[in-house]
Amino acid sequence: MTNILIPNVLILGGTTEANALAKTFAEQGIAAVYSYAGRVDNPRPQPLPVRVGGYGGSEGLADYIRDNAITHVVDATHPFAAQMSRNAIEACRATQTPLAALTRAAWAPQSGDNWNHVPDIAAAVEALSCDARRVFLAVGRMHLEDFAAQPQHIYLLRLVDDPDSLPLPNAEVVVARGPFTEADDCALMQRHGTQLVVSKNAGGSGARAKLDAARVLGLPVLMIDRPVLPQRTELTTVAQVLDWLSHP
Repeated sequence: MTNILIPNVLILGGTTEANALAKTFAEQGIAAVYSYAGRVDNPRPQPLPVRVGGYGGSEGLADYIRDNAITHVVDATHPFAAQMSRNAIEACRATQTPLAALTRAAWAPQSGDNWNHVPDIAAAVEALSCDARRVFLAVGRMHLEDFAAQPQHIYLLRLVDDPDSLPLPNAEVVVARGPFTEADDCALMQRHGTQLVVSKNAGGSGARAKLDAARVLGLPVLMIDRPVLPQRTELTTVAQVLDWLSHP
């Protein structure tokens, strides 16, 4: 008789996809823990047990997997949370734990878009070594310090939480949580006189409105490409995750 492995899943979350997965797991009675990195002051409540904070690298994550009898790990972090994703790959390899990434498709330019691609944050900072412009800097608060190297610009920042301080001398902050609409983002950019949009290629629908608005307004976009990660199982829907869990 074959033993059936009852899943006990660790969801590395913080995204819309992770939230949808948590909701489905709770509805279907699948045991899981939802893990937040702890970078948002007021994370969304979840219908599953929640863990907040880092693990101490791949070794710490491996210890957590062993200590908590985790059977599967789903990496549903942001596409730019590269270090966490690399830690998950290494930890799951060390513990021989099945790992799948629940990812969103990257954005692709459409007719009328004016995108200039750069490979990473450092290249985006370098690309801004030009005369002062009004820049919608849509990269999240973690990377604001990097752009302090280009203080000549007037930056528009849209953040989930009100920052305690800013490394940019000329910045206007809008505190808001998506999803956003094209009409709202058009109005926002017009109100602030935006001349350039800087964006990570996060993918998904919740944050795409700024790109649609840029197209409508004829604004250029500095697009930061996704980091390259080691090979892993990549899934794009909750249904695919459920199927992956049932077919080890």
